[in-house]
Amino acid sequence: MKINRLMLYCSAFIGSALLLTVIQPPFGWSPLAWFSLVPFILVSSPKAKASHLAIIAYIVGLCYWLGNLYWIAPVTCLGWLAFCLYTALLWPALTLCLRYCRMKKVPLFLASAVLFVGAEHLQGLFLGGFHWRLLAHSQYTNVTLIQIADIFGAAGISFLVAMVNGLLCELIIAARQKELLRAGNFVKTASVCAAVVLALAYGTWRISQSDECVELGPLVGSCQSNVPQSVKDSGSPEADKEIFDALLENSKACAQAGAELIVWPETMVAAVLDQRVLRLLDSHSVHRTFDKTLREHSKDTAFLLVGATGGEPKIQPDGMVHFSRRYNSAFLYRPDGSQAEKHYDKIHLVPFGEVVPFKKTAPWLHSLLMKLTPYDYDYTLDYGGEYTVFEMAGGQGPGAQVYRFSVMICYEDTVPAIARRFALDDQGQKRLDWLVNISNDGWFVRFSDGKVTPSTELVQHTAICVFRAVENRLAVLRSVNTGISCLIDTVGRVKNGFLAGKLPNKAMARKGIAGWFADKMPIDERVTFFSKYGQWLDFCCAGASFLLIAGPALARFVRKKKFAGAAG
Repeated sequence: MKINRLMLYCSAFIGSALLLTVIQPPFGWSPLAWFSLVPFILVSSPKAKASHLAIIAYIVGLCYWLGNLYWIAPVTCLGWLAFCLYTALLWPALTLCLRYCRMKKVPLFLASAVLFVGAEHLQGLFLGGFHWRLLAHSQYTNVTLIQIADIFGAAGISFLVAMVNGLLCELIIAARQKELLRAGNFVKTASVCAAVVLALAYGTWRISQSDECVELGPLVGSCQSNVPQSVKDSGSPEADKEIFDALLENSKACAQAGAELIVWPETMVAAVLDQRVLRLLDSHSVHRTFDKTLREHSKDTAFLLVGATGGEPKIQPDGMVHFSRRYNSAFLYRPDGSQAEKHYDKIHLVPFGEVVPFKKTAPWLHSLLMKLTPYDYDYTLDYGGEYTVFEMAGGQGPGAQVYRFSVMICYEDTVPAIARRFALDDQGQKRLDWLVNISNDGWFVRFSDGKVTPSTELVQHTAICVFRAVENRLAVLRSVNTGISCLIDTVGRVKNGFLAGKLPNKAMARKGIAGWFADKMPIDERVTFFSKYGQWLDFCCAGASFLLIAGPALARFVRKKKFAGAAG
């Protein structure tokens, strides 16, 4: 009997793990999300032994994360394992909290929604948040439903999906107990159905507003390189020049198509382009050469945004120029051949990918963590601190319209707080016309026999970016090494096709290839509730989840203290 129970627990958790896997891109079986949590919730029964649930949930959760984040392993195997070991802890916490809620007769449609959204917010907490594989992301193609993200953020969609899962479990449990026709079940069903209907009605209304609130802005171009990180890291000057020349050729094609802004991917210019450093270097240095070529290309052509290294220089006693601070940056070149005074230094660095923690506060721990990194040297970058707004003039003459945009580098587009911080000024007014995401996803492809094989990271990264567009009603132009470069409009549609270009017509097919496209940028005048007030739903659910996790343990501790005091 005990073996049968354990097999039942395993089957339930494995069932949910498989469903949670296939609902996300590239499988995209999104309708299954609405009952993907049912086995997980049902097995979290008060009748089940807590220790058995926790152990099996952890093992299955670990396998789930190891399998679905496989693309991290080639970059840092130890880091991939350490992260999955940590993230899997949420599964036993969830199952024990659900078991506790069922013991206390808390309605499952509410408990499930709060707990799963709370867990998503706590996911990767020590990394500053790992907003990946959320329930909401499975619904990115359900454009009508995801419009509620401009109020609740992506958490609103996750909340709704988890709520439906919880309701289904309540009805299944009631049917088993022959209590399905009780009035309370009709009230719960009506409440959840009303929430779904209201979300769809709101989405239909917001989409219908687009004709009045959205206008087409300038023609913008995106260049996509196809360079695996192993090639980029070779350090070969010939390879660096080949990458640069290929991007330059695509960039010229964008310019010929009439693009007023052309965007290159993150760090694909293998040079320091910070003027503070360049002015100290010899005129024949490779950095000055790349800078000169970019100036010549942009002159009388277009605004040109590129990803490269930035930094603050420090002259050593031997006369050599070193960095006192070094950044992952974006630089804007103007049609007059100059570089804009402002540049953007990446604010949210990727732990282990761009920064190794504790370098100054705990050097011994920093040295230990270095062993989890993909390099044998300290490549740690510095954090940027300014949310830069770039400006460009559209058209010619003194009456030309001025457009404003900001840049999210790499995984910054997965962090809701960053796009939101860019969106509004200190007075709560919209200060941008669109967002740009430049990224180097060449870390997450395989390269063999001259062929690039993409991973699931590429399509999932694109799907996540959709929610930044909806949350802030800001279109996003993506320029990504190895893909997926695309335009996402202000209602979250990943746009297929373009006015000109040499990439596949279907956006999600732009993987593991080089090319370019140019299209008109949609500009939305709407200011959203989310832009003003942020992730309030996430924080509320995370707080409630923490109380459910810590509350029972704290209560037991207090009772023991009282008992010990009374006995004394």
